Amino acid sequence: MPPASQPDTERPFLALTGPLERYRALRNKGEIRPDHAQDLAAVRLENLWRALAVYRPEGARGWRARLPWARPADPPPKGLYLYGAVGRGKSMLMDLFFELAPVEHKRRVHFYAFMQEVHARIHARREQKGDPIPPVARAIAAQATLLCFDEFQVTDIADAMILGRLFSAMIAAGVVVVATSNRAPDELYKDGLQRERFLPFIALLKERLDVFELAGRRDYRLARFTGRQTYFVPADAAAHRALEAAFADLTDGAAGAAETLSVQGRSLEVPRAAKGVAWFSFEELFMRPIGPADYLALCANYHTFILEDIPRLGPEMRNEAKRFNTFIDTLYEAHGNLLASAAARAEDLYTAGEGAFEFKRTASRLIEMQSDDYIAARKD
Repeated sequence: MPPASQPDTERPFLALTGPLERYRALRNKGEIRPDHAQDLAAVRLENLWRALAVYRPEGARGWRARLPWARPADPPPKGLYLYGAVGRGKSMLMDLFFELAPVEHKRRVHFYAFMQEVHARIHARREQKGDPIPPVARAIAAQATLLCFDEFQVTDIADAMILGRLFSAMIAAGVVVVATSNRAPDELYKDGLQRERFLPFIALLKERLDVFELAGRRDYRLARFTGRQTYFVPADAAAHRALEAAFADLTDGAAGAAETLSVQGRSLEVPRAAKGVAWFSFEELFMRPIGPADYLALCANYHTFILEDIPRLGPEMRNEAKRFNTFIDTLYEAHGNLLASAAARAEDLYTAGEGAFEFKRTASRLIEMQSDDYIAARKD
């Protein structure tokens, strides 16, 4: 006979407040504006929250699994892929959901940081026999039943080639995935090398995650930039305090942490970043051998850059000035945002000697990027 019924202590406690109720409470208090698209997204998150409240990813193990009354593991509920243009509230909704998610083992992580960890785990298992991806996926599942990814975007071929097998194995191990992205699934890794090998992952993503476009018309981030001073002279303590205040405002008070991007098989260190905002000093970004591919990767992953301590430039710093020119051109084409502190006004940074003429376009773009018209003309 099966044992007498016992209280189900494995089920997580169902909190009384879900993300939809929390979102509507904030809206009713006036802390966020009414937004129909956000309300629909909050309903999707509420449905997943309820499914997670009764989800039991682990069944009986060992000899107990052979008993006729042994409880099997539950199949994981479908996750959620929330995408849309920047500033529509994806991160805010993710914050609400993650805080309230009724799961004991959960993790929220920037997608690129996660993939760096995955590659490190795979490399560590290279000397062992067999395919390293299934055991890596099981190890990830043992640490987090719920994985929430910020800024889901695929640009690196090394990531693209393993994502299908990795996610299949993670889901089979019981992991539930929630992701925010600026791109629809079919736009991921667009024009990438050997993209045909990536297409099964897109199919898996659309099968195992509920895909929802946050199609609100209002870019809430614009309100944080319009009328804000974005260029500070000189680069002194007062300017540093102003940049710190801007970083806190743009990231909802996040302290920020170092992140690592993978660019053409190389690691690119970002000293401090949070919620799509990256902070560099001029020395960190332009006084080391960084090239166009690195700047493209940065602008693909961050919508706003804080750049501190831009010095006066001259022929003796022509290499650094060229990198600066390339970065500003890349950021301008991506229509990203820049806050900076500098030793002089943009038009006075590089005024004489070889390279001064070429810098005039950069100075012009630095001036334009400070304008409300530039900010309001965001392309995405």
